[in-house]
Formats: sequence, C-alpha cells, structure tokens
Amino acid sequence: MTNSPIKQAPHLAPSTTTATEHQLRSPKSNRGLRKLQSAHQLSSNYAALNAPSLISQQRQHQQRNASSTHNNLAPQIPPLPTPSSHHRTRSNSDAVVPNASSSAIAAKRVAASKKNPPNQNPREELEGLVRQGPQGDVPAELSRLRHLVLCEGLYADSDGMSQIRIYIWLILLNAPAISTDSYLDLIRRGASPAYSKIRNDTFRTLATNPLFKRRVSEASLIRLLNAVAWKLHDAKIEKLAEPLMVNAANERGSPELQHASPVVKHAQGPPTTTATDGSEAGGTEPGIYVQGMNVLCAPFLYAARSEAEAFVAFHGFVTKECPGYVRGAMDGVHKGLALVDKCLAIVDPKLSSYLQSKHMKAELYAFASVLTLCACTPPLPEVLQLWDFLFAYGPHLNILCICAQLVIMRETLLTSQSPTKLLRSFPPLQAKLIVEITVSNLRKIPADIYDELVHHAE
Repeated sequence: MTNSPIKQAPHLAPSTTTATEHQLRSPKSNRGLRKLQSAHQLSSNYAALNAPSLISQQRQHQQRNASSTHNNLAPQIPPLPTPSSHHRTRSNSDAVVPNASSSAIAAKRVAASKKNPPNQNPREELEGLVRQGPQGDVPAELSRLRHLVLCEGLYADSDGMSQIRIYIWLILLNAPAISTDSYLDLIRRGASPAYSKIRNDTFRTLATNPLFKRRVSEASLIRLLNAVAWKLHDAKIEKLAEPLMVNAANERGSPELQHASPVVKHAQGPPTTTATDGSEAGGTEPGIYVQGMNVLCAPFLYAARSEAEAFVAFHGFVTKECPGYVRGAMDGVHKGLALVDKCLAIVDPKLSSYLQSKHMKAELYAFASVLTLCACTPPLPEVLQLWDFLFAYGPHLNILCICAQLVIMRETLLTSQSPTKLLRSFPPLQAKLIVEITVSNLRKIPADIYDELVHHAE
C-alpha cells in the first residue's frame, strides 16, 4: 500500500518548548495528562500556548518512525510546490516514457501527425507542401494540391499578392529550376531579333492597371520578353539544324525527306520567313515573339518575387502548355476560337444561336481572351485567382472560362439589340463564379470535344 502524498510531504519542525515540557515529554497516566493540560491552559508563555501538545508530538514521532521504514523502500518524491509559486508544473501525460517499445510507438504517432495532421489549416497545408515537398506518393500529393487550390484557394491580400503563388505555379507547370546566372547570360546577349517588336508592345501592357504599373516596370517586362525571345530563337535554330546534321551525307538529303525538311526547303529557294523574324513566322514553324505575349507575360512578373522566377514560369508555359499560341500563324489561338463557338453551343444553345444570328463569332470578341488566358480583363487579382485554377487543371479550360463569362452576361446579351458593343470589352472578372460555372459545364462537354480542348494549343 502506497503512502499518500500528504503523508509523505515534509512536516514543519515543532517550535521550542520549555524545560518543564522536556521533563514531561512521555506521560504515563491519565492523571499526568490532565496536569499537563492544566499547565498549558494556565501558562502565560505565548510560545508554550502556540506549541503543539505532547500528544501531537508523540503522534508525529510515531509517524516519522513508521514512515522511515517505507522511505527506505520507496523512491523519493519531490516536495509539493509552495503556495507562493503560481507557475503550472509539467503534466505527467507528456512525460518521456523510458520504455523502448513505447518510444517507438510515440515516434510513429508523431511522424503520422506530421504527414497528415488532424484539422490542419489549409493555408498551413499548402505552405507545408511548398516548403517540404511531397511526403509520399507524388501523384497523390499533386492531386491534393490541386484540390486545395480549387476548394480553398491561395491566401492573398487585396492586391492579389501571395507569398506562395509563384511556387505553386512552378510546381503545377513542372518548371525546372535554373540559376540566376543563366537568366543574366541571356540578358547580356543584348537585343534579340524580336527586340523592336517587343518595344512596340511593352509600353501598352496593362497601361490602365495601377496595381501592375506600381509593381512591375517596363524595363523588367522588356528584359524578360527579350530573354524568352533569345531562348525560343536558339531552340528554333537547333530545330532547323537537326535535319541538316542527319542528312549530311547528301547535299539535298534523302529523296523521301526533301519535301519535309525545312533545311532543304531553305536550300531550294528563298524562305518565306526568316529564322529571326518572330511575330511574322508562318505555318507550323515556331516563332520567337507574337503580339499579345506581353500581356500573357504580365501576371507572371506581377506574381513572381524575381525576374528569374517569372522567366522560368513563363518560358515553361509558352513552350509546354501553349506553343501553338506563340507561333507566327497563331494556329492554336484560332483553334481555340472555333472551340469557343462549339462549347457555347453545347452549354447554352439559346445564347449561341442568338449570337450567331447577329454574326457574332468568337473570333470577333474573344481573340484577346483566348490568347492571354483572360489576362486582358481586369481586375488583376481576379486574373491571378483564375490562373490558379487553370494551372491546376489545365490551361485548355480557359475556353470554357470564356463561355462562362458569356453565360454570366446572358440576360444582358439576349435583351440587347447590339451585343457587339457589349462584347467589345468583357465585364470585370469574377474568378470564383467563373470557376463554378466552368466546373458545372464541364460535365456537358462530349469526350471528342474535350479532347480537342486538351490538344488545341499544341
């Protein structure tokens, strides 16, 4: 049987007693006890009146003797805290257990809580995915990241600025990391072949948007577009040189490749376009700059924390996600415009028929929205929020986002005798509502049309 904490607590030492009390410390009869009691009552000594009685002293002595035998067997317990201390002592519930198996179980629980903490704030979970990376299955973690972007969104201030947005974009775009020196090397090369066309466009980029003008300078926009133009120019030269290296044994190449090789076509006659002419390159040949790339580049610079980050994201986007948009002929943009008409006829046949009756095809009002992924429509914070969704689930869904904007304007368009004036500029973006309508309309799109959506910008 264990001793109670009160019994094991240290006792106060008895106060000093008189000589008479020392002589009568061990009473042997009831008569002696009564005399001793009377002596205490009649004594005028203040100390004697406040001292414990001999019976109490005897009981304390017996308790000390009895507890000393238990203290030799039981471990020492620290004394209870004094009433003057107000701090909370550590609870035994989180004390370290020396048992090895218990420690291993506790370590597994801690690891599990770090991997999937209960009731974790979505903002903290997004930041953890960015800082720590995937903790297990990468596809599952990416799926979780996309779900968080769709359902919770990225935390941003009133200007649309977020600390992690550019890193989320880089992850979703699978953009490789590069050193800043690589970007600076492209800057040091000077003006690219498309430099004059870039300068003609940059001063007009989101000219009426004070948020963009306050954060991004025209010089930054020129440097980034010029660096991307050099990168695309180098890739174009390498692509044109590949057939020449393969068919080096024959001046004209093999007969079956003479009509397919761009190098042979260039050797047989004057080319219709030069390798350095960016925005006027025709056919399926890659260009290095087309009008509108300045607006498409603007949100990357606004969201990024450095030009190098914006360069990596923008270059990866135009080369992997929508290379058809930046070719000289802009064939990807024209395919997208045709898909706007097709998808609108599916999701809202009445509105589509009305616009067709007014000879309002998508190529007349949606060209800029397709090319720039709606970046041409203010406000800029809503553009960034819409791009979070597009990068998470695919930029091809921008076609359905344009249809969603038309659905939002449905009543106004149907009652207007001149919808052309209304569609000259779309109303301000409402990213959350557009995403909701897009996800709802996505179920109506047939598989073959959706396949066209996925591949139209290649």
